[in-house]
This record gives sequence, structure tokens and C-alpha cells, in this order.
Amino acid sequence: MSFALRFPLSAIPSLGSRYSYKNEELVERIVGPRAREQGFLTLDDFLTLCRWKAPRAERHYVQNLDSDIRAVTKLALSTTNDRLKISLLMALHGVNWPMASVILHFTAQEPYPILDFRALWSLSVMKPNFYTFGLWRAYTGFCRVLAAEANVPMRTLDRALWQYSKENQGAARYAACLKERDE
Repeated sequence: MSFALRFPLSAIPSLGSRYSYKNEELVERIVGPRAREQGFLTLDDFLTLCRWKAPRAERHYVQNLDSDIRAVTKLALSTTNDRLKISLLMALHGVNWPMASVILHFTAQEPYPILDFRALWSLSVMKPNFYTFGLWRAYTGFCRVLAAEANVPMRTLDRALWQYSKENQGAARYAACLKERDE
């Protein structure tokens, strides 16, 4: 997988500052720190994260038991094995690659990017038909290097990647790219 930033590295802080998303402060300032301190997510915090990323899929997330969420996230947040970390999270009902990456982004001690079609597009990669551990690992590694080179937190980089896509990708252009990819 080859990643290439579509905009200058120096634009990351500016793009990140223009980003705005509903309820992010709750997720970033309360849920994430609480989970890092406790070492796990509660049902309420899990649902807050899930609703932030993908509110339409709530019917899936609410099927998880609080005890399962606590146990799975405690294991995922305590292991140093990335494959195990992300795989454990996807054992929860309704959690896929992007949602698992959201959980890690806000709750893990290590910096993890959010896997999102907008962020991938900003790195010159079209959303694949399906995600793999290899893609996620390469994406995570690339974003960690990029954040270090730009001297910004992973959250700032994530915001910048999303914002650049929002400002430049456009729904019609994205649909055309998907059609072209599938032909």
C-alpha cells in the first residue's frame, strides 16, 4: 500500500483547526481520558463513541452487554499486540475496522489514527472493498510517522485528513472514483 499526502505537511495544523464535528468534545475530553484511566470502556462510554462515529448503526451497538464491553476493551487496551488489539474490539457487536479504530484512537495509550474513507482519500488511497489488518497496520504506521514529522498529535492529523477531504473531495467526485475503481 502506497500512501501520499495530498497537501503540504505544513497545512496540517490549519486544516485540523478548521475541523468541527458534533459531540467531539465529549468524546475527546471525557470518554477517552476516563477509559485510559480505567483501562476499559463502560457501556455508556462505548455507546457515546459509537454514536459519535456512526449513529445510524446504534441498533447494533446496544446489543452488547456492559460486562462484555468492559472485558473486551480491558483486554484490547492492555495488550501490546496490535493484531490482537483490533481483533478483540471487532468481537463486539457492530464494531468493524473503522469503529475499532475510533475506540483505539480515543482510548489507547499509543497514538492510533481513525480509519475513514476521507482520511484514506487525503492520503491518495481509495476506500477498499474490504479492510485488512495489513492495510490498517500500514495506515497506522504511516500516520504515526506523518504526525511525528509534522510535530502534531495524532488527533490533529486525523482532523486535518478528514477536513481536507471534506473541503476537496466532494460527493460526486468520490462516487465517480468508486465507479472507476469497480469497472
